[in-house]
Amino acid sequence: MNERDELHTIISEWVRKAEADFAASVHLAKEQNEQFAETICFHAQQSVEKYIKAMLVLNMTDFPKTHDLQRLVDMLPKTVERPMSVAEMALLTPYAVTFRYPGEPSMLTLRDAREAVRVARRVRRQARQILPREAQRRRRA
Repeated sequence: MNERDELHTIISEWVRKAEADFAASVHLAKEQNEQFAETICFHAQQSVEKYIKAMLVLNMTDFPKTHDLQRLVDMLPKTVERPMSVAEMALLTPYAVTFRYPGEPSMLTLRDAREAVRVARRVRRQARQILPREAQRRRRA
């Protein structure tokens, strides 16, 4: 396998995981059940994070294990249009961990969830325009 194929394989893995998170957030959002708001927000954030990491891999940029979207977006080359605003990054970043464990009171609503999915949809669209088509194809087991 050459370097390009290896790169596409790694990107493909990030895309596959990002798509699973995106699909989960969209599916749960259709249920219109307030009880799913936290989970929808979590999966939307995870999809965004993984798509950004796929773009970093494409640009051969090493990145730390972090959920901090601002930190990851700041690592993108200046030639790549920023996929989200600073306010959107600040909104989504906490969804990765803040509401995932007992003891944290949930204040998230379906409105929050819809906004998270809206941002995830836009980031997904932008990332898929940048990422190589070969890396976006579903691989059969």
